[in-house]
Amino acid sequence: MTTQPDTETTAERADIAAFLASHLHGRTAEELSAEFHTLLDAVRAHGKKGELVIKLLVEPPTNGVESAPLPIGIESTVKLPKPTPPKDLYFLDDNGNPSRHDPRQLAIEFRTAPTATEYKDA
Repeated sequence: MTTQPDTETTAERADIAAFLASHLHGRTAEELSAEFHTLLDAVRAHGKKGELVIKLLVEPPTNGVESAPLPIGIESTVKLPKPTPPKDLYFLDDNGNPSRHDPRQLAIEFRTAPTATEYKDA
């Protein structure tokens, strides 16, 4: 049995990283890098996950001509983690309303101690 050589020539495919780096003369890569670093800082600061979505939008040629150029756009969306809002503790009173004071705790009345205006020498 003999094997036939592959007669199909495979076209070299465009490298996506090189495409992103050259899109809009490098402006897109700079913007994506800035968004990526903002995301990294937010994840490090808050300890929560975030997301950077890069979307390539390819439209057909405007005139339907086969050899016409294709408009290609790149959109990005960043979902930064949000900090956990601080919480405070409350008790529920007999009516079910939040209260800063524990309704089961007895209240102690405080009074101001008298102050002495004269001092004794020792």
